[in-house]
Formats: sequence, structure tokens, C-alpha cells
Amino acid sequence: MEVTTLVVLIVLVGLIFDYTNGFHDAANVVSTVIATKALKPVVAIVIAGILNMVGATQIGGIAHTITTGLIETHGVTEWMVICAVVGAIIWNLVTWYFEVPSSSSYALLGGMLGSAWVHLGGSIILWKGFIFKVFLPMIFSPLIGFSLAYCLMKILSHYYSGRKDARIFRFLQIGSSSIVALAHGLNDAQKSMAIITLGLFAAGAVTSTQIPFWVILACAVTMGLGTAFGGARLIRTMGFHITKLDPIQGFAAEMSASCVILLASVFGMPLSSTHIIAGGITGVGSARGASAVKWIIAHKILVAMVLTIPGAALFAGVLNWIILYLI
Repeated sequence: MEVTTLVVLIVLVGLIFDYTNGFHDAANVVSTVIATKALKPVVAIVIAGILNMVGATQIGGIAHTITTGLIETHGVTEWMVICAVVGAIIWNLVTWYFEVPSSSSYALLGGMLGSAWVHLGGSIILWKGFIFKVFLPMIFSPLIGFSLAYCLMKILSHYYSGRKDARIFRFLQIGSSSIVALAHGLNDAQKSMAIITLGLFAAGAVTSTQIPFWVILACAVTMGLGTAFGGARLIRTMGFHITKLDPIQGFAAEMSASCVILLASVFGMPLSSTHIIAGGITGVGSARGASAVKWIIAHKILVAMVLTIPGAALFAGVLNWIILYLI
């Protein structure tokens, strides 16, 4: 592989995004298990970081969707990829600062959309892929997560209640939160691997869009480190501000979310773990009654969901426009 300045820059910004994805989305993985006190925060974050790294090594359909299913591969350039990733990083940092649990996944997808559009126009975008792999899953996955969590919570609350049962579910929740961490690594880390590989392909550093082993390893470790350093600002929002969680609710929310994320990974749909877990938490809260949910927080997350793709697309598009002007 010929190493040039642009190749190094592509790898660097890709790994920076992967790291921000880890600490930005750490809240998704650990918020419920911390809120219910099933695990201490440091222990929960470290375990999540390790399992994120393990999940990230399992390549599946998400990587294929990013590399070949959304943008015409022949039209991709190095700067297009760099601007897409930097736009997503900016969006991640802005929403992290304001404690808004937005989606790193949709930030990257929005960055790809905006950068590609400014660079070569809408014809380079595979709109069918965006609609069926991104847009429709974005709309329906939180609703499915909400519904599964609501139904599961209703079933569990019928058969289990009281302090003794809560102690049992405190242990069960450690397992369910671990599954969420694995699922998050499987779905989210592949996006970073794929975008780095796409940039390397555009630069002529690799001859195909098959992800090299060193990229898999680098992204897995980087996401694990990002998660291990946590995201306390967003953990407060996800774990404590939407609804009051007990171990049974935490278990129901995590199991529902992990089912949706894992199923989407099988079909190559790059979902937002943020929105799915938020939907699950809202679902278990609603099972107790509408008044148990702080709907203003859910509304805040919904607004972020609507704005993420166009917001990241705007950042990336402006960056690409500046680059095109300068070079």
C-alpha cells in the first residue's frame, strides 16, 4: 500500500470519528445498567469498551452497505471521504457538548450525503439504498424498540415484582447490557471501518472495498478505548432523565434494543443505537403509564434524530465546498 499524506489523513480522521463514536455512544451501552446500579460506572464502561471491541471484529452487512450501497464507488474521492467524516465528527462534538443523545451513525451517513452531493451532485448518491437501508429503518427502528420494550415490560411486570425479583434482574441486566455492547460494536464500528476502506480505495491504496484486517483491528481497539473513556454527559440524559429505571425495566429495555440492533445488522442496516435504546427506555417507562416518562427529553432526542442527517450533511458539504474552492 502506497502511503501518502491523504491516506494518512483518511485513516486518522476515520479513527478520530471511531473514537468519538465510542465515547458519544457509550451512554447507549451503559446508561441503563448504571441507572439501576447493577454495575458501578467505571466497571460498566470498561466492560462495555471490551465488548464493543469484540463486537467490532465481526464483519457483516453494515460494512458492505457503507462501501457499496449508498454512494457510487467509482465517483468517491479522498477529499469527499475526509469531509464526510470531519462533518460527522463536528456534529458528534456539538451534540455531545449540549448533552443531546444524537446518532453517530446518522451523522456519518449525513456527512457522506452532504459531501457527495456538493462534490459531484445528487446523481452519485444511490437513493434507493438510502431510502431502504437508512431512511425507513431510521423511522421504524425506534418505534419497534419502543413496542418490544413496552410489551416485554408488561409481561415481566405481570410475573415479577418486589425487591427480591429486582435483585435477580440486577444480575440478569449485566448480561443484557453486555449483549447491547456487543451489538453496538457489531453495527457501529463497521461504519468506521467501511468509510476508512472507501477512502483508501478512492486513494488507490487498496484495490477493492474489502476491509483490510489492520483496519478492522484499529477500529475495534479505537472504539473500545472511546467507550472505555465514557460519555458521562450523555449517560445522565439516557439513564436518568427519560424515566426512572429499576433492574427489571433496565433488562427489558436492553434486551429489546439488542434484538433490534442485531437483526438490523444481519440485513445490513446501519441503525442508530442511540435512538433504539432511547425508544426502549421510553417503552418501559410508558408501560407504567404516560406520566412516568419525561416526554420533553424524548422530544429533544426526536428533534436531534430529525436534524442529524441534514446537520452533518451541511457541515460536510460546506467543508467540501471550501476544499473544492481552495484546490
